[in-house]
Amino acid sequence: MESFRFSVILEKDESAYYVFCHELQGCYTQGSTYEEALENIQDAIRLHIEDRISSGESIPQHKMMSLTTVDVAV
Repeated sequence: MESFRFSVILEKDESAYYVFCHELQGCYTQGSTYEEALENIQDAIRLHIEDRISSGESIPQHKMMSLTTVDVAV
């Protein structure tokens, strides 16, 4: 079994946690808790990869990603 590493971004609002995989366009999900959201994105990524493999598509490799904040005055 091959392993892959992907970046995920997790955001929280008033009702849920939303998470998406930066390297896999269209691969996103949500969960009621942080842990549930992470489990759900692992499932979504697994399905996304399986679909790519069965279609003969390549799997994007993990790239360095930096997440930061900026202040903007208006």
